[in-house]
Amino acid sequence: MRAEGDQEDWTRHRREVVETKERALQAAREAEHEKATAMIREGVSRFEHAGIPPVPLRARPYRGGGTIRTSLIGWYLKQDRSLAVDREGRYYVMRVDGGLRSRLQGATPAPGPAPLIVGRGARDGDSFRLEELLEMRLQDPVPA
Repeated sequence: MRAEGDQEDWTRHRREVVETKERALQAAREAEHEKATAMIREGVSRFEHAGIPPVPLRARPYRGGGTIRTSLIGWYLKQDRSLAVDREGRYYVMRVDGGLRSRLQGATPAPGPAPLIVGRGARDGDSFRLEELLEMRLQDPVPA
């Protein structure tokens, strides 16, 4: 009978540990997003001050070729136009569903959490610190 109580204690303790770790991980993600968003807003201000105009942003479909119109105006962060920021400092991965409706009417990707390291964990090894990427685009903007 005592072994059953020990098992319940262990299970409850393990669940508490997992929940604590999850809360800490979520808090770290939120702090990273806040810091990255502040960097992006500063970058947008520098783009505007340097006279780099925002451009209409286009997204790529998950499958297939071509690009899809969006209602977004902003700046691409990467030369391949896979990442962008808008005038309000929101961060976008420029991928959308490539269905017929999107191709005819356009689509708008949802903003996502901004990372401090862009491309972290990517297989191609193409990762950059966000501040470096913003500086690269200040020096060499991606044309429309």
